Amino acid sequence: MSHAHANNNMRRVTIALVLTGTFMIVEVIGGILSGSLALLADAGHMLTDTMALALAAVAFHVSKRPPDARLTYGYHRFQILAAFVNGLSLLLIVGWILYEAFNRFMSPHEVLGRTMLIVASAGLAVNIMVFVILHGGDRDNLNISGAALHVLGDLLGSVAAIVAAIVIIYTGWMPIDPILSVAVAMLILRSAWALVKRSAHVLLEGAPEWLDMNAMQDRLIASVPEVNSIHHVHVWGMTPQDLMLTMHVRVHNELANPTDIIRQVKALLREEYGIGHSTVEIETDACADH
Repeated sequence: MSHAHANNNMRRVTIALVLTGTFMIVEVIGGILSGSLALLADAGHMLTDTMALALAAVAFHVSKRPPDARLTYGYHRFQILAAFVNGLSLLLIVGWILYEAFNRFMSPHEVLGRTMLIVASAGLAVNIMVFVILHGGDRDNLNISGAALHVLGDLLGSVAAIVAAIVIIYTGWMPIDPILSVAVAMLILRSAWALVKRSAHVLLEGAPEWLDMNAMQDRLIASVPEVNSIHHVHVWGMTPQDLMLTMHVRVHNELANPTDIIRQVKALLREEYGIGHSTVEIETDACADH
């Protein structure tokens, strides 16, 4: 990722952090005064949003540190770790909302609809603003995606709270509050699981999901005449944007220039597959690892 993109992402996350943290306090007070679970659930979500955005901001700062003797690839993976933690925190939020909703069904609470409507409407405006800020960042960055998913959950929570407040004001039907809280929790659950799955895949050094390894090897063999076969191929990423590869390449001609072959292979990997860091081992006989 370029420094310009990294700085742009960090600036967006910082602005979102200030807005979210400030309104979280407002929503906690509004939730307590109105007695609304939907508002309190959204306030609890905004609390984790604030922590998630703070973690994302720290991750962008740490990831800019250069490699050293202990972390020779640098600190880019910290962003993925932050995204993974954010995804897990979203799953915990879903569990808390479902628990509180069940208690509300068993023991209904009086909700002040008008107070709830005012606070939820203000929350919707803030969440839309924050989501637009984050959505304008690097959409392939899991750290930005994790933060945006948190805010999207807040946005949905604000919409649910507004709908619940209107129903309560005009009908007095209190169960709408926990019902809509559960609906929002289910929407958050799907996105949270996707984030956890994607970030875990990177942390486990899985190959990019879009990459067909066999097709890539066939392409290399067809494009570089000296290449006879390819094996021991490993592809992973420090982040989804920073891909790495190692492979063994067996050549036909023992007299072929290995440096020239490596240059051709690296160029194709970089230009067609976006793999900027590759280590290619040239072999003229049986594999040394067998």
